Amino acid sequence: MDQLKLAALDQEDLQVLSAHLQDTVLTVADIRYLPKEKKAVFVMNRFVWDKEADKRSKEHERRRSALVIAQVNAMKVQGIRQEAKGAVLELLAVTFKPGEDPSGQIELAFAGGASLSLDVECIEAQLSDLGAAWSTPNLPQHDLS
Repeated sequence: MDQLKLAALDQEDLQVLSAHLQDTVLTVADIRYLPKEKKAVFVMNRFVWDKEADKRSKEHERRRSALVIAQVNAMKVQGIRQEAKGAVLELLAVTFKPGEDPSGQIELAFAGGASLSLDVECIEAQLSDLGAAWSTPNLPQHDLS
Protein backbone atom coordinates (compact mmCIF):
# COMPACT_ATOMS: atom_id res chain seq x y z
CA MET A 1 0.00 0.00 0.00
CA ASP A 2 1.46 3.37 -1.08
CA GLN A 3 0.20 5.66 1.64
CA LEU A 4 1.15 9.30 1.32
CA LYS A 5 2.54 11.21 4.30
CA LEU A 6 3.69 14.77 3.71
CA ALA A 7 4.49 17.76 5.91
CA ALA A 8 4.56 21.44 4.97
CA LEU A 9 6.62 23.99 6.87
CA ASP A 10 6.95 26.69 4.20
CA GLN A 11 5.19 27.99 1.08
CA GLU A 12 7.04 25.63 -1.25
CA ASP A 13 6.00 22.61 0.84
CA LEU A 14 2.42 23.91 0.88
CA GLN A 15 2.42 24.04 -2.94
CA VAL A 16 3.35 20.34 -2.98
CA LEU A 17 0.46 19.57 -0.59
CA SER A 18 -1.87 21.63 -2.76
CA ALA A 19 -0.94 19.61 -5.85
CA HIS A 20 -1.74 16.37 -4.03
CA LEU A 21 -5.02 17.82 -2.74
CA GLN A 22 -6.39 19.14 -6.03
CA ASP A 23 -9.86 17.72 -6.70
CA THR A 24 -10.20 16.31 -3.21
CA VAL A 25 -13.83 16.05 -2.10
CA LEU A 26 -15.16 16.38 1.42
CA THR A 27 -18.39 17.26 3.17
CA VAL A 28 -18.94 20.19 5.49
CA ALA A 29 -19.20 17.63 8.32
CA ASP A 30 -15.61 16.55 7.53
CA ILE A 31 -14.24 19.94 8.62
CA ARG A 32 -13.25 20.45 12.25
CA TYR A 33 -11.81 23.57 13.85
CA LEU A 34 -10.34 22.86 17.29
CA PRO A 35 -9.59 26.31 18.77
CA LYS A 36 -8.24 25.01 22.10
CA GLU A 37 -5.74 22.83 20.22
CA LYS A 38 -5.14 25.55 17.59
CA LYS A 39 -5.79 23.03 14.80
CA ALA A 40 -8.02 22.59 11.79
CA VAL A 41 -8.67 19.04 10.59
CA PHE A 42 -10.07 18.04 7.21
CA VAL A 43 -10.96 14.41 6.43
CA MET A 44 -11.38 13.93 2.71
CA ASN A 45 -11.42 11.69 -0.33
CA ARG A 46 -8.22 12.57 -2.18
CA PHE A 47 -7.94 12.00 -5.93
CA VAL A 48 -4.58 10.32 -6.61
CA TRP A 49 -3.06 12.41 -9.38
CA ASP A 50 0.42 10.93 -9.03
CA LYS A 51 -0.69 7.47 -10.19
CA GLU A 52 -1.80 6.68 -13.72
CA ALA A 53 -5.14 5.05 -14.44
CA ASP A 54 -5.23 1.27 -14.65
CA LYS A 55 -4.41 0.38 -18.28
CA ARG A 56 -7.15 -2.23 -18.64
CA SER A 57 -10.03 -0.82 -16.64
CA LYS A 58 -9.15 2.89 -17.09
CA GLU A 59 -10.02 3.26 -13.41
CA HIS A 60 -8.44 5.99 -11.32
CA GLU A 61 -7.86 5.99 -7.57
CA ARG A 62 -9.11 7.87 -4.51
CA ARG A 63 -7.91 7.55 -0.92
CA ARG A 64 -9.33 8.64 2.42
CA SER A 65 -6.89 11.24 3.75
CA ALA A 66 -6.54 13.78 6.52
CA LEU A 67 -5.10 17.27 6.35
CA VAL A 68 -4.15 18.74 9.73
CA ILE A 69 -3.14 22.38 9.96
CA ALA A 70 -1.59 23.50 13.26
CA GLN A 71 -0.90 26.91 14.82
CA VAL A 72 -4.39 28.14 13.80
CA ASN A 73 -5.67 31.25 15.59
CA ALA A 74 -8.93 31.69 13.65
CA MET A 75 -10.97 30.19 10.84
CA LYS A 76 -13.21 32.13 8.46
CA VAL A 77 -15.49 30.67 5.82
CA GLN A 78 -17.05 32.23 2.74
CA GLY A 79 -19.75 30.63 0.64
CA ILE A 80 -20.04 27.50 2.81
CA ARG A 81 -23.31 26.86 4.62
CA GLN A 82 -22.03 25.36 7.86
CA GLU A 83 -25.42 23.92 8.79
CA ALA A 84 -25.48 21.90 5.52
CA LYS A 85 -23.35 19.09 6.94
CA GLY A 86 -23.85 16.82 3.92
CA ALA A 87 -22.89 19.43 1.32
CA VAL A 88 -19.97 18.27 -0.81
CA LEU A 89 -17.01 20.58 -1.39
CA GLU A 90 -14.38 20.11 -4.09
CA LEU A 91 -10.98 21.48 -3.12
CA LEU A 92 -9.11 23.22 -5.90
CA ALA A 93 -6.05 24.71 -4.19
CA VAL A 94 -4.32 25.48 -0.89
CA THR A 95 -2.34 28.73 -0.81
CA PHE A 96 -0.55 30.95 1.69
CA LYS A 97 -0.90 34.72 2.03
CA PRO A 98 2.01 36.00 4.12
CA GLY A 99 1.43 38.34 7.02
CA GLU A 100 3.99 39.47 9.55
CA ASP A 101 6.70 36.81 9.18
CA PRO A 102 6.13 33.89 9.82
CA SER A 103 2.36 34.34 10.26
CA GLY A 104 -0.24 34.63 7.53
CA GLN A 105 -3.34 32.97 6.13
CA ILE A 106 -3.68 29.52 4.65
CA GLU A 107 -6.52 29.61 2.15
CA LEU A 108 -8.47 26.64 0.85
CA ALA A 109 -10.28 27.44 -2.41
CA PHE A 110 -13.25 25.30 -3.41
CA ALA A 111 -15.16 24.92 -6.67
CA GLY A 112 -18.05 27.35 -6.97
CA GLY A 113 -16.19 30.20 -5.27
CA ALA A 114 -16.38 28.96 -1.67
CA SER A 115 -13.28 29.40 0.47
CA LEU A 116 -11.92 28.82 3.93
CA SER A 117 -9.20 30.99 5.47
CA LEU A 118 -7.06 30.03 8.46
CA ASP A 119 -5.11 32.68 10.36
CA VAL A 120 -1.90 30.86 11.29
CA GLU A 121 1.16 31.69 13.36
CA CYS A 122 3.27 29.83 10.78
CA ILE A 123 2.90 27.12 8.15
CA GLU A 124 2.63 23.74 9.84
CA ALA A 125 0.53 21.19 7.97
CA GLN A 126 0.44 17.42 7.53
CA LEU A 127 -1.28 15.32 4.90
CA SER A 128 -1.68 11.60 5.58
CA ASP A 129 -3.55 8.84 3.81
CA LEU A 130 -5.74 6.92 6.24
CA GLY A 131 -6.35 3.65 4.49
CA ALA A 132 -6.62 1.62 1.33
CA ALA A 133 -7.44 3.12 -2.03
CA TRP A 134 -10.57 2.48 -4.06
CA SER A 135 -11.12 2.82 -7.77
CA THR A 136 -13.20 5.44 -9.53
CA PRO A 137 -14.03 5.78 -13.22
CA ASN A 138 -14.35 9.55 -12.79
CA LEU A 139 -11.48 11.79 -13.81
CA PRO A 140 -11.97 15.33 -12.46
CA GLN A 141 -12.27 17.93 -15.20
CA HIS A 142 -12.46 21.70 -15.03
CA ASP A 143 -14.14 24.22 -17.29
CA LEU A 144 -11.27 26.57 -18.19
CA SER A 145 -13.40 29.16 -20.00
